[in-house]
Amino acid sequence: MEALEGLKVLDLSRTLAGPFCTMLLGDMGADIIKVEKPGTGDETRRFTPPKWDGISAYYLASNRNKRSITIDMKSEEGKQLIYKMAKESDVFIENFRTGAMEKMGLGYEQLKKLNPRLIYCSISGFGRTGPEKNRAGYDLLLQGYGGLMSITGETGGSPVKTGMSLVDLTMGIFAAYGILTAVIARGKTGKGQFIDASLLDGQVSLLNFLVTSYFATGKPAGRMGSAHPTIVPYQAFSAKDMDIILAVPNDGLWAKCCQALNWEDLLTDPRFKTNEDRVTHRHELVYFISKRLSLLESKEIFACLDAAGVPCGPIHTIDQVVNHPHVLSREMILEVEHPIVKNLKMAGFPIKLSDTPASLKRHPPLLGEHTEEILSELGLFADDIEQLKQKHIVGEYKDFKSSI
Repeated sequence: MEALEGLKVLDLSRTLAGPFCTMLLGDMGADIIKVEKPGTGDETRRFTPPKWDGISAYYLASNRNKRSITIDMKSEEGKQLIYKMAKESDVFIENFRTGAMEKMGLGYEQLKKLNPRLIYCSISGFGRTGPEKNRAGYDLLLQGYGGLMSITGETGGSPVKTGMSLVDLTMGIFAAYGILTAVIARGKTGKGQFIDASLLDGQVSLLNFLVTSYFATGKPAGRMGSAHPTIVPYQAFSAKDMDIILAVPNDGLWAKCCQALNWEDLLTDPRFKTNEDRVTHRHELVYFISKRLSLLESKEIFACLDAAGVPCGPIHTIDQVVNHPHVLSREMILEVEHPIVKNLKMAGFPIKLSDTPASLKRHPPLLGEHTEEILSELGLFADDIEQLKQKHIVGEYKDFKSSI
């Protein structure tokens, strides 16, 4: 049994936040029907390089456990197909610009008349209300607009984006959280509802303690490199052979750290007695620690601190992470059978449920791979499907080239 078995999701989203959300739902057993534009599909199919056996790695990463159907949603007959699927779906998800779905006759108020139990999730850059609701929203834009880049980078340096699409990916998680919350609510009320999921709202939420700290002090946080605004030492340092992380979040661990590394002078120095003291005298302490760690091999540092129970570790590169014995033991790298891509591997399931675990059921679909299958489930016969193909209402799944 899978936790979300029986939950049908009609997915009109593209790019990353929406597809990542529906992949998470699909991993837990939901039936994800990915609706794409005939001929081109989700634009991430063309996000290259890199390609893997001719297919975009970007697309492959967020689209497992889905079925793909291609429909011309601007045509009246295509719209009728969407209506028919929406009537039988539990969840509808889209990430078009504000007002676009309503113009096509596919807005929430229009679809809930067909299916009052429908949960409609709308992902956008700035939300569906407010003065900026019509602005386009992309991860990079929101990393800047939402404050993330103002706190990312070295002190005195230029703003820096995170190395991954943090805004999009976290919104995918938030959207899945919202959808499942609405599913639970529907079990109590019998009614669906509208979910307004904004990339900006998600980013403001992630600012978390920095928001409260600003209102407490009147001062916005700035860029601090790898350092932490309220904990010291809690940052990257350079050992003799490599960069490492030293994370000492409380006074008890500070004492253990100093004892393990024979830093009795630092432990007894009144400037560094408490974390508040260490934050006040951050620059002096970081100078002392940096100088001392730079004389030691990382293995020596880790051996001493690991034995004392002090959090520390290397700064891994991506290749080191995905081949790490612990990551592999946690089954965080999946090997996926794919009709085109040989030895496809991707990041695994981040949540481990004891009784209803996530599972891999489907490879990232080729464009329109399941069009006939899905239309047949809607009750259309082979002749009906052929007519839709001839009218270009639905795309015809042919071969590998049609999926790129």
